[in-house]
Amino acid sequence: MGNRKHLAADRIKEAKKTQYFARLNDIPSSPRKMRLVVDMIRGMEVNRALGVLRYSNKAASKDVEKVLRSAIANWEQKNERKAEEGELFVTKVYVDEGVTLKRLRPAPQGRGHRIRKRSNHVSLYVDTKNEATNNNDNKE
Repeated sequence: MGNRKHLAADRIKEAKKTQYFARLNDIPSSPRKMRLVVDMIRGMEVNRALGVLRYSNKAASKDVEKVLRSAIANWEQKNERKAEEGELFVTKVYVDEGVTLKRLRPAPQGRGHRIRKRSNHVSLYVDTKNEATNNNDNKE
């Protein structure tokens, strides 16, 4: 790897030290179904988001709850203290498409229909409200 790539990789590592996030890869559910759940909690306070996910009927909400709890734990680990009530918010959440398993299902008259078993990756970022506004001010 060249020197320029090393410098870029180091910059990315330094930027990630100030971000609090969690990722869950290869969840066996379609990205469209996962985005329905993720859209419910985007921008919410984390305790309220946990309540919404706990009482949601969607099966994908269990996976998103797992990612949210991990992101909260990562924030607490990096700041060496517990998060207070109303302190943390979900700043960014996005769902990317993962690997698609392609299968064939037998169909009438010797044909086969293709079955696509989709998967997705969820990335969830949490931060305090004042930190999130400071980061947005610096970008402009």
